[in-house]
Amino acid sequence: MNPIKPIKKVLIANRGEIACRVIKTCKKLDIDSVAVYSNADANALHVRMADEAIAIGPAPAAESYLVIDKIIAAAKATGADAIHPGYGFLSENAAFAKACADNDVIFIGPPVKSIEAMGSKAAAKAIMGTADVPLVPGYHGEDQSDSVLQQQADEIGYPVLLKAAMGGGGKGMRLVESKDAFQEALEGCRRESLSSFGDDRMLIEKYVMQPRHVEIQVFADQHGECVYLFERDCSLQRRHQKVVEEAPAPGIGDTLRRSMGEAAVRAAKSIGYEGAGTVEFLLDASGHFYFMEMNTRLQVEHPVTEMITGEDLVEWQIRVAGGFKLPKMQDELEIIGHAFEVRIYAETPHNEFLPATGNIAFLSTPEISDHIRIDTGIVEGSDVTVFYDPMIAKLIVWDRDRGRALHRMDKALQSYLIDGVQTNIEFLSNIISHEDFRSEKLSTHFIDDHQESLVSDPAEPSDIHHVHAAIYQFLNTHKNASKQSPWDSLTGWKLNNLNGQRYLFDVEDALVTVDLEVTRKNDQQQFVATCGELQYTAYASLTENQLRLTSDRTQLVTVHQSGSQIALFESGIKVVVNCHNPEVAGDGESDDGQLTAPMHGRIVEVLVKPGDQVEADTPLIIVEAMKMEHTIRAKEAGVIEAVYYAGGDLVEEGAELIHFQPHESE
Repeated sequence: MNPIKPIKKVLIANRGEIACRVIKTCKKLDIDSVAVYSNADANALHVRMADEAIAIGPAPAAESYLVIDKIIAAAKATGADAIHPGYGFLSENAAFAKACADNDVIFIGPPVKSIEAMGSKAAAKAIMGTADVPLVPGYHGEDQSDSVLQQQADEIGYPVLLKAAMGGGGKGMRLVESKDAFQEALEGCRRESLSSFGDDRMLIEKYVMQPRHVEIQVFADQHGECVYLFERDCSLQRRHQKVVEEAPAPGIGDTLRRSMGEAAVRAAKSIGYEGAGTVEFLLDASGHFYFMEMNTRLQVEHPVTEMITGEDLVEWQIRVAGGFKLPKMQDELEIIGHAFEVRIYAETPHNEFLPATGNIAFLSTPEISDHIRIDTGIVEGSDVTVFYDPMIAKLIVWDRDRGRALHRMDKALQSYLIDGVQTNIEFLSNIISHEDFRSEKLSTHFIDDHQESLVSDPAEPSDIHHVHAAIYQFLNTHKNASKQSPWDSLTGWKLNNLNGQRYLFDVEDALVTVDLEVTRKNDQQQFVATCGELQYTAYASLTENQLRLTSDRTQLVTVHQSGSQIALFESGIKVVVNCHNPEVAGDGESDDGQLTAPMHGRIVEVLVKPGDQVEADTPLIIVEAMKMEHTIRAKEAGVIEAVYYAGGDLVEEGAELIHFQPHESE
């Protein structure tokens, strides 16, 4: 046991929302904070929030946030006596924890031996077996030959889950449903695992049908005490990454909660754990639970636990790392109300959830309160780059029960408005409002099972949207007009013609026309609009980005214009209209022979060469972005005429990768 050593200055070896989250607790505890940043993050929010900030290198994480020597040097240069690793990056890296100890810097996390014990999923399962923690049938052996892995999968029985032995966060993981699909899945898992963790060893697990993912938050101190802060349900996942989390888990009674909590405490004590950790279980429909893994760090979804317990888990981490006892014992902890967290990402749900990049040109969020919390490292004007995870924010809500919390989340998502990048907000809203989700029919297959109703193409503008955009343009143009000028007056002044304007919008290859007649009645501006067969009359006013329209009812529309595009946010739905631009309208050629990059990223591997004859669905090239691989396949049979990039090359979204000539149909 180490002596009590109150921490005075914390360096946060991370970026984005988790760095901002840790800084907030440091400020509350009157502890100085130090941010580190790459070249891409020089103007990031966490840099501005910290008491000090120090540059650590180029944008790629492998050259900055993942370089142990640079982090240690930054701590020494700033006099930090402790390092908080956040999550991801070096948070579960035993070598980093050891480097902290070797340099007399407190690592705000578990001991090296605990990280090592849980760092290998295979070794972790062996340890859990001796600690009487239930396990899923699987293979965790040292023989990693293709033939042995294939044989083990065959014996376990499909479907099986291939998982990187040193993995986490869904990287290096594939569901394999048949023997024929095993080899390709294995190769993909190994590539992702080697890229993300520097290790390509695999383990295999029996895939539990219709499981729920329920995890237990544990906390241990240096005095041998360990408690569990109840459970979180993280069943709603996509590609093994969590999308929606809630606490407590629906339908978990006191007996099952206690059994899972006590099993998690046994797991933590079996490896001499200290600090915050999460023991993840699969829960089947009959109430049996099985150990999956233990994350030796603070989880992304820790806020829902904080909301239902009233505890600050980062404060607990700092206290425990300084040698203090746990703030509360098990019988002092209680569940109060219900909380949800959703992860707002820059991504395109309608296009296979590919990550999106760009500038957050407009941002309007729900008001923060005791019921609503937003953890983010993004502000208006921030860039979402190819170098890091595309998460924009975590939106967390709390209320007295699940139904009220769901209602609050639904309203909060409608008030979360973003322009400049595509997001998953509408997808999240569809989940929250889905009847099966509301009635607690949860499983890790939920999103796959309901994808058609959860994912839709971006809303197409209708005539009324073009009318609203035209009224916005008129008001925005005249907001600073001089009342002394007859040309800008809205009193009905005219010269031969009515006081009106015509606005043109592009819709695919057509033009939409909106004619506005504007008068002033009772000191209000009245608009009479004609768009096709639509006749619309309303009083309207514009205050900053808020358009107020009153016809038979009053409607509020939030508007943001960027170049020739106008984004309209109505009742939580975003619709984009395109102002007519004669320079670009109708200018486009067929790209039938091109295969282009679906996002900014890096070429992992080119699987074909010029002259190759390929069949439909043949893998052609693998692109990686935000540590996730995307395989581009042939849509039909044809021949490869040219390949423009090689493995390791960086590509821009839309760049032509391969020129492909389809076979002529007979």
